[in-house]
Amino acid sequence: MRRFTIAPDRRQGSHVTFDRDESHHLARVLRLRPGDTVIAVDGSGHDYAVRLEHVGEGEATGTIVGIATRAVESPLAITLVQGVPKGDKMELIVRAATELGVACVVPALTERTIVRLEPARWRERSRRWQRVAKEAAKQSRRAVIPEVDIPRPLEAALERTAGAGLRLCLWEGEATPLARTLDSLDAPPPTVAVLVGPEGGLGRDEVLRARARGWQVASVGPRILRTETAGPALIAILQHRWGDLGARSPAVPCSGQTEPRRISLRPPTAEAGPGGPR
Repeated sequence: MRRFTIAPDRRQGSHVTFDRDESHHLARVLRLRPGDTVIAVDGSGHDYAVRLEHVGEGEATGTIVGIATRAVESPLAITLVQGVPKGDKMELIVRAATELGVACVVPALTERTIVRLEPARWRERSRRWQRVAKEAAKQSRRAVIPEVDIPRPLEAALERTAGAGLRLCLWEGEATPLARTLDSLDAPPPTVAVLVGPEGGLGRDEVLRARARGWQVASVGPRILRTETAGPALIAILQHRWGDLGARSPAVPCSGQTEPRRISLRPPTAEAGPGGPR
């Protein structure tokens, strides 16, 4: 079934109202009609089978006829603290990190951040990056849309992630290999924060301040990675080691065609509120 996103507050009991963008896609792009059934994802872990009642370019509505149950979110919560790069590189980073299962992206303003904007402009950029995360979550069939924070100074970004079970700072000037850092842990951490600098990397003083706050500094090898490569690469490593990328997948036929994905549906309960079943 076709998948669309809704904010949690757009569900009132068993009634769903799609926003203008999704309504336009329903009505003008796909030309769906009343009676068609779609999947509405609320971005917080709930998928709803919705039978459309009204389909208009400005607004589309429907009734929930079932709740889809899927297990697609990683057990490892990863926050990416990313030094803001130039141009549209941040969009590439947000998209790749979302596909790889990141829980949150915190854009950081560092001493080597080239882009300088007024606070209002940063909020505008943050909204754009959040839309990219929404699109990537929809494309990759995630149940949760990761939060993309408003850009903030590096010190504030480090403070925001102070509670993570493991905090990793990637720095090309560090001799300690990443593998040695990960192997030294007694148990898998439930949460991980990853710090990546912008073009040119982090300054030495920034790395020292992060280390003083409890961040473990590591190198990813002899090659220098671009800023848009480093974060997604480390997220993939962590997801394979402790998340769900290392899980066994069912065998795929030689033709490359997979079996149809089965979705189990159960009717919504009467006591379910706007945020989903209690």
